[in-house]
Parts: sequence; structure tokens; C-alpha cells
Amino acid sequence: MTDRIYARYWLETGDDPMRAAEVIAGEQSSGTFLKLATETPALKARSGARVESLQVLDVADAPSLPGGMKSERYTRCLLELSWPLENLGPCLPTLMATVAGNLFELAQVSGLRLLDLKLPHAFSQAYLGPAFGIEGTRRLSGVMKGPLIGTIIKPSVGLNAQETAEQVRLLVDGRIDFIKDDELQSDGPHCPFNDRVTSVMRVVNEASQKLGRQVMVAFNITGEVDQMKQRHDLVLKHQGSCVMVCLNSIGLTGLTEFRRHSRLPIHAHRAGWGYLSRSPSLGWDFAAWQQIWRLAGVDHLHVNGLRNKFSESDETVISSARSVIKPLFEDAPMCAVPVFSSAQTGLQAHDTYAALGNTDLICTAGGGIFGHPDGVASGVTALRQAWEAAEAGVDLVSYAKDRPALQRALTFW
Repeated sequence: MTDRIYARYWLETGDDPMRAAEVIAGEQSSGTFLKLATETPALKARSGARVESLQVLDVADAPSLPGGMKSERYTRCLLELSWPLENLGPCLPTLMATVAGNLFELAQVSGLRLLDLKLPHAFSQAYLGPAFGIEGTRRLSGVMKGPLIGTIIKPSVGLNAQETAEQVRLLVDGRIDFIKDDELQSDGPHCPFNDRVTSVMRVVNEASQKLGRQVMVAFNITGEVDQMKQRHDLVLKHQGSCVMVCLNSIGLTGLTEFRRHSRLPIHAHRAGWGYLSRSPSLGWDFAAWQQIWRLAGVDHLHVNGLRNKFSESDETVISSARSVIKPLFEDAPMCAVPVFSSAQTGLQAHDTYAALGNTDLICTAGGGIFGHPDGVASGVTALRQAWEAAEAGVDLVSYAKDRPALQRALTFW
């Protein structure tokens, strides 16, 4: 194997930048804190990480992170490292330990963020990637153009199985395309998973006869691996068309093993993303993080939404969405569907469409649908009409003139 793995970082250090880069490269490959006789020049040439580039950006008087070496100045850089594939082979867990392992806590590091990855083609041959993506999602949902208009069951928790099914009935009667469990709702005693699936799918299957298509419901199966497989099989038995997992909860090997079993689209929630990303001086950029999960096999991936209730900027959200649909490899695109959520209404449709340039996405609105003064069906209609206006290039106020549901929505959005 001759291919190399490339990782790009933002680095801040109180040390000489090149020396710090070499310490990181050594720590994450063949080196250690002192020189060993066994790390021969030949071994280092074969197995050592390389500093491919180092670009100084600026300096600061104080470190971004606590601890580590003291210095009068802290240099900020763009750093690219590479590793020979033969160090680890195409193994995602070892890849994570290599590009995002002990380097963050090195004394020389006062700030470090993984910005992007470039992986050898061998990873596409070792991992299944998404089974459905946008094409399969459209086929199963019957939504062949435009965004999938979706929502999250609200309240997030507290409803029992039958009450959940009644919410679903309102939504399918309103011609929703996609419904998902909240990430907090999996298999609690107040709303057992089996009861919820049975009750909800009875409603969905009955409605499919009238609609001529089946509303896609992403049931949250998050749990131990064997539990996830059993829950998946129950959804499949009841003719369901999607399951959902919380990535940071089940872990990389949990997802990889489940993907081998799954016959349904995997809707991936990134709950916990903030602790990996919120500090600009520590953690991951989404462009790097999402590649690993796409390889492991997710079909839909949350990217937040414009003007959201969280801390991410609109620029970050759009960058995340674009990264999800960017092909990983020339002959194995492994593209996933970006899922926009978090305080979304029809007011974000125009800007989202303009920035992304297509409607190959899922737009989920909770309060933006359930809060419509004329009811859930009007909320679904209004959100769909907002996206129609965006695609047509017509402003919302003009488009709403002869569309009562949208007109009323503009009073509460």
C-alpha cells in the first residue's frame, strides 16, 4: 500500500511551530518523547508521519487553551500532516486514533482543530457507505422533487405510544413527507419502542393507501448494537422505511456493525456535536468529521439550519451541508442527504435554497409546523409553499397572497 492519509489542522503553539509540528507527527506515528535506537532512519522514512506544509497565520499573547508550555507568544498556523496507509490500513477506528488522538493534549499545543481529511481510495473499498442517499430516500418517500418537508414529534418526550400515533395522524393527513423521533425518545417505559412502532406504522400504512405513497418515519433505535438490530427488524416488519441513530451515543464501531445489518436508510443525528466543535481552538470541523460517518454508512446527516437556535453561524451551516453532498471519491461518491433543523420555518427557505443551489435535502420544522394557528396541516402546507416560492424565485409575501396557509404562517414565523 502506497497511498497516504492527509489531515489539515489549525494549530496554535507556544513552541517553534515546525518543532511543534514535528512533535505531533512523531507522537502520532513512530516517535515518542525521546529518541529510541529502534526508530531507525529507514523505519521513520517508512512509517513516520510527514509534515507536508506549515503556514504561519498570526501570533497571540495568550494561549487559547489552559495548561501546556508557557511562552511570551503563541503562533497560529495551518498544518498539513500525512501518514502512510500501511501504518493502519483502511480502518476507521484506528484512523480516528491517528488523526484525532493524543495530539490535542500535547504540551506544545495551545490550540488544535482538525479542519479536513483526504483519504485513500482503499477506505471506499473497506466500508459500505450510504445504502440509499438522496435517490433511495426519494424512491422510498415518493417525493421525487423538491425538499422532503419534515418534522420532529413534539413534545420531544412525554407522549405515550398512542398519543404519538395521534400526532403522526395529524401530520400524514396534512401530507407531510418525513417524520422523526426526537433524539431523546428511544425506548423509555412511558413510550416503549415496540408499542410506538406498532401504533405509528398502523397510521402510516393506512394513510399510504390514500396518499399513494408512504410517509417516511425515522424511528430512533439508538441503543446497544443487538437492541438496534432488533428494533430495525421490527420497523422493517411493520413496513417502515427509515431508522435513526445518535452517532456520538452509539460510536463508530456501533454504526459500522449496524450498517452491515440494516436494510433501511440510516438517519444520523449528531447530538453532542457542540462538545466536539464549539471552541474554535479545539476539536473538529464538520468537513472532517462527516467523512468518517458517511464511510461508515449514514444516509441522512444533520447539519443544523440557518438562523438556528444554537451557536453555529449561517456560513458554518451551509459549509456543513455542502460537505455532506461533496463526493468522497471519484468512483464512490458516498453522498448523504443534509438535514436542516433547529428553529426552522419557511423564512429560511429562500436563503437555504440560494446558498445550497438544490433541494436534495430534508427540511424539518417542529414549532414551525405545530405552531401554525390553523393547525398542523396548514403548517405543513405553509412550509411546502415557502420552499415552492424559493424555487420559483418569488418573495414570500407575494407568493402568500392567494395561499392562506402561508399567509397565516407569516404572522407567527
